[in-house]
Amino acid sequence: MDKLGSIGVFVRVAERLGFSAVARELGVSPSAVGKAVARLEERLAVRLFHRSTRTLALTAEGEKFLERCRRILSEVEAAELEMSQASETPHGKLRISLPRHSGLFEPVIADFMRRYPTVELDLDFSDRLVDVIGDGFDAAVRTGTLADSGLKRRRLGKFRRVLVGSPAYFEAHGRPQQPVDLQAHVCLHYRFPSTGRLEQWPLPPTTDDDAPDLPHTLICNSVEMRIHLALHGQGIACLPDFIVAEHLRAGRLQTVLDDCTGNSSAMWVLWPASRDLSPKLRAFIDCLSAKAFG
Repeated sequence: MDKLGSIGVFVRVAERLGFSAVARELGVSPSAVGKAVARLEERLAVRLFHRSTRTLALTAEGEKFLERCRRILSEVEAAELEMSQASETPHGKLRISLPRHSGLFEPVIADFMRRYPTVELDLDFSDRLVDVIGDGFDAAVRTGTLADSGLKRRRLGKFRRVLVGSPAYFEAHGRPQQPVDLQAHVCLHYRFPSTGRLEQWPLPPTTDDDAPDLPHTLICNSVEMRIHLALHGQGIACLPDFIVAEHLRAGRLQTVLDDCTGNSSAMWVLWPASRDLSPKLRAFIDCLSAKAFG
């Protein structure tokens, strides 16, 4: 067995802490796996495992060696993948999780389908916190501050949440000049389906460092419903600027309290750190990056 092969066997044994499981994977006997590890230890002149009749555990030297070996194998795998995919045309199935309101992504998806007709898109529009790996997604697009999930990520762009209402609503009820004025207005709130919590409006805290106390005239988990109600003069809603951009340009909606909503959030695309970008996923991410906030 060559040096790279013995390193691969060592990593498998270290990760499974057993010879039998590795032997079944490789289609050899447990003794052959044990001998391969022993020869590696002999060549390195160091003990990599503590052995007993019932347990197998890495030594301190084994832990250090494992870290180096993982990096070596990862580089080899990446190099092989890069070479095999260098001239490969994006194709196959691509499963992506996207935020439920699809308006921002409609032109991106249409352009991607025209450019890559051999890629089969399976799109799931949902605001729930998906498990990218566990739920079988190739990637997910999400907003806000991200926890360290072990996923690779690329920032697609930034957006603001704005307070909007129709000209007819403001003509009938007046325009709030400061956050406290919202207490006399019809406020249309959003409840996150995944947590049941209300979305906090991006307003400065009160003197008690609390969020302003706003009327809960309507609470729902629908972006579309709040847009519809705001357009028809039924209240003020807090919405991402990219969702209402067309309505704002056309004058159907107007923003208020812009000086008090100096917020911004990032939108990210995430994918499993254990996987290198396939041609189809790289093409999709590049398309998102170029057009979603372009």
